[in-house]
Formats: sequence, structure tokens, C-alpha cells
Amino acid sequence: MHKRKRKSNTNQTQSPTKQYTVKEPTELLVFLLDTLSNLGRNSVKSLLSHGQVLVNDQAVTKYNFPLQAGQTVSIRKVKVTNTSNMTGIIILHEDEDIIVIEKESGLLSVSSSEENEITAYRQLMDHVRRENPKNRIFVVHRLDRDTSGVMMFAKSQEVQQIMQNSWKDMVKERLYIALVEGSVKKKEGTIKSWLKETKTFKTYSSARSNDGKLAVTHYKVIKFNSNFSLLKVNLDTGRKNQIRVHMQDIGHSIVGDKKYGSRSKPIGRLGLHAQVLSFMHPITGHLLRFETKIPKLFLSPFRGKPTK
Repeated sequence: MHKRKRKSNTNQTQSPTKQYTVKEPTELLVFLLDTLSNLGRNSVKSLLSHGQVLVNDQAVTKYNFPLQAGQTVSIRKVKVTNTSNMTGIIILHEDEDIIVIEKESGLLSVSSSEENEITAYRQLMDHVRRENPKNRIFVVHRLDRDTSGVMMFAKSQEVQQIMQNSWKDMVKERLYIALVEGSVKKKEGTIKSWLKETKTFKTYSSARSNDGKLAVTHYKVIKFNSNFSLLKVNLDTGRKNQIRVHMQDIGHSIVGDKKYGSRSKPIGRLGLHAQVLSFMHPITGHLLRFETKIPKLFLSPFRGKPTK
């Protein structure tokens, strides 16, 4: 793992400061409420959502994470972030090296042809420069404008290069939730193709092997009815528009995705959400995992109808 001298900054993430040993099997939220009796329920949930709780040195955000006797739960101090002046962003975690956010659908991640358009990148740049005008952030990966969910940025070019050069090895889990058209008959499967791009920047699967960039997508149906299916989607590769193209390839375009064959827009947005991102911290080597809730809109087509 890459190492470098860390500068001292009392406003940034510190090493875990409080540790507790689990005595008997329980769930994480229950354990924290019992152990941190001086804190209210909302305060404890805030610790979880901001990545301040570690189980055996792994950051955990899931309330019902199962604990076993003998495990160590650590609570670390992190910088308190005010996001009230940001649009479409919740900061899940921030330390000296990285920022992890949850982005809303409709917010552009990075660049725009419109000079004054609000982007996640621009807002986070303003955020870090409030502390020091020389601070910057660096793009590690992107989410499409209409895709919501977890994404991360680096706070130095060095960290950006570490993450980008070792992305496949350092990222341990990328889980998306996709709401697609129709009832997917095969309830679990893998889609593999070679992706290329047209002159108008539309991605498509080539009919020939080794013609383009290999893309591998795994999916599992978690809810369905005659009109829609809700899928968990895991990626082996992170190609541009990969999930959108692969869903079209199997005849079940993502809802609201007119570009890739969708004929419906039941939730008023693209039905794609980056729910989980888990990766090795580029400097500390700790495994971090961030999980967000499935957007309520994604569940609306299944209310009052038979589901799996």
C-alpha cells in the first residue's frame, strides 16, 4: 500500500479514538445505542452515515450490520461538514485524502458546456477552498448526470493517481440498483460484451469479440411485476454507460433512458442508482464501505402489486 507522511490537521480525520469490544451477537445500531447511551438515536445514525464507525477497522454504514462476540467497534472523529449551502450533494465521508458523496439525480458530476452550471465537482472545490484557497479536488470516477448515488473525489493529484492506476484492485464492491422495463425472466445472470462508441458518443455493444473495451455486468432481480423489474447490478468493469447498454442488450432498458431504448418514464428520472461503493483507502489501507438507501421512487411501481 502506498505510504506518505501525513500532515497534522486537527480539523481532519483522526485515527479511531474510542474502541469497544462486542460481548455477544447483535446488530450494529443496537450495539451503538446501548454503548453510546449519552447520544440520541439521530446522533448515532449520523456517526454511521458519515463513515465514523469501524468494525475490525472496516468502515460500516449499515444499521443492521451483524456483530459477533470478540469484534472491535471503533468510533473515529471526522471533520464536521456543513452541506446546507450545497445543491444535490450529501457528504458521506471526508478526510485528508478523499471526499465521498451521495449525488442526486440531475446533478452533473464534473464538466459542463454551460459555464455557470452547478456541478458536484465545482461545489466540492468551493467547499475545500473555504479552509484553504490552495486546496483542490481531483476526479477519480464519474456518475452520469441522471444517475444518483455514491461517488468519490481525491484531494490531491497523488491520491487521484493511486486510485485511478489501481482502481480494479482497490475497489472491492460497486453495487447499483436499476429499475428496468418489463419482467426479466432470467432472475440472475451475467452480461458480457465489447463496448464501442459512435461518432456521436453513444456507447454500443460490438457484434465482434475483442472489438472495443470488454464490459462485464452481473445482475439479480430483487422485485418484479408484469411491467417492471428492480435489479441489483454488480460491475466487474466500469465502462461508460455500461449498465445502460447492457440492459438494452437484454431487452429491458432502464426506465427513463430514452437514449438506450426506454419507452417509459414512470418515476420522472433515470432508474439507476449507485447504492454501494467499497474500496481500500489509498493511504491508510483501511477498507471503507458506503451504502445508501434505494430511492423510494424506485419502489413505487411495485406498491399494491405482486412482487417477488
